[in-house]
Amino acid sequence: MSIIRSLRLLLTACLLALMALPAQADDAQAKSLLKQLADAPNAKKGAVISDIASSGDERARQWLEAFADGKLAQNEETGDFVIVLENRGRNWTVADALSGEEIGEVSRRDLDSIRVNNALRRELDGILSVIDLTVQDPEKRLTAARELRGSVDETLIERITALMEAEANSDVKAALTEAIAIYKVDALGDLDAVAQLSGSLNIDARAALTNAARSDNAELAAAAQTALDQIEQKLKLNNAAKTLYFGISLGSVLVLAAIGLAITFGVMGVINMAHGELIMLGAYTTWGMQQLLPGQPGLALILSIPAGFMVAALAGVAIERTVIQHLKGRPLETLLATFGISLILQQLVRTVISPLNRTVVTPEWMSGSIMINEALSLTLNRLYIIGFALVVFAGLMLIMRKTRLGLEVRAVTQNRAMARSMGIKATRVDIMTFALGSGVAGLAGVALSQITNVGPNLGQNYIIDSFMVVVFGGVGNLWGTLVAGLSLGTINQLLEPWAGAVLAKILVLVFIILFIQKRPRGLFPQKGRAAEG
Repeated sequence: MSIIRSLRLLLTACLLALMALPAQADDAQAKSLLKQLADAPNAKKGAVISDIASSGDERARQWLEAFADGKLAQNEETGDFVIVLENRGRNWTVADALSGEEIGEVSRRDLDSIRVNNALRRELDGILSVIDLTVQDPEKRLTAARELRGSVDETLIERITALMEAEANSDVKAALTEAIAIYKVDALGDLDAVAQLSGSLNIDARAALTNAARSDNAELAAAAQTALDQIEQKLKLNNAAKTLYFGISLGSVLVLAAIGLAITFGVMGVINMAHGELIMLGAYTTWGMQQLLPGQPGLALILSIPAGFMVAALAGVAIERTVIQHLKGRPLETLLATFGISLILQQLVRTVISPLNRTVVTPEWMSGSIMINEALSLTLNRLYIIGFALVVFAGLMLIMRKTRLGLEVRAVTQNRAMARSMGIKATRVDIMTFALGSGVAGLAGVALSQITNVGPNLGQNYIIDSFMVVVFGGVGNLWGTLVAGLSLGTINQLLEPWAGAVLAKILVLVFIILFIQKRPRGLFPQKGRAAEG
């Protein structure tokens, strides 16, 4: 048994040794290159630099950058190559050049810095510009190619052209072609290069074409101006798409904020001025969940969806049971009473939490944007909110169309007295409806926490817009709320660039007033006996 065990250990050791061979070979080659760089005279260092750059080693950039900064050194005692991280005092903090691991402090007398002169620095600048074009990762090559646009000079042309001919990735090749074309337009006034840039949205390409359009060469100036006109048309289309996207995202927020109000207003006829504060409670619930789960913003946000709904729904039930049930049939008095409740809730939050705004951390999977092209990108947080609003809307439609609660709500909305005579408990329906509408307001607060700061006045920014959406779409109609919210959000976003935020809201309000004069019951009026009342 001991012989078999010994054989197994020997076989395992051999396998580990074989697995380690490539890494050892790579390190041996790397150390050899660094040794050549240290020992070669300045006149021959350029060739060694080229060998390092073309080695394909992902550490090459780090070595050459350290060399250019005078921070590449060799430990005289051990012969190891290190990168100086901090060179203050007698002892310098260094990292191993091969592994990248920090070694600690080493006496500067034990370090022999690899000297670099200005001529080598100029050569290094050019090599560092294109070194990432030789790595294996195509995404890194694409990023490097895009960064070259506007920074190519005559010293790089030959090297970039050779790399472009060997490049297999079409996107990388297109970016390199554009980088060379920008140089040819800017430095040489090449007409063929102008044609290559005619559809480009890159800012450096537009700058090169703008300079060419001012050229004394009439043919070059005309071609460049034609290319600029084509780019301008593409920019207008992309700006229109961006405005539409922001309008739809704003409209989605308005839909979330207004859809709960549409339910309660349509069923109970209650003008709930505290609806904005229910939105605020949902936003503060999200913030509170992140305090309970520090370092896990994604999980906290997901848990905030049911938590925000429940907190706002329970607050809504409390409001309905303590105040609104005693004021049914008196809309003006419910307006005044709920306005008072809104002030109480705002002051309660200021006292218990803080009058200052709170920031909710956006999860990593909601951060960043989707790059459509260089003139159009879609922010992920707004894209998620659009999807979330549609999911909430679909869920409410299913509740209203496929559940007993939805049937009872529609019955009470159309004719409360008849619904009571059929055995429907209108009081219970009122409680459930108000809880549902308030819970959806809490969901709106969860969504809003991802695009704005959370504060006591958060809901006040959306209550008036929510009422406008409800009235414009048709009281109690969910489809009307969806269409009205998206429409008003888009209209407001279209008006803001030239009218300003305040005037844009005034113009939207004037539009709604004029619209209601023509269609008093909104875009989608109720049908049946409720419409007659």
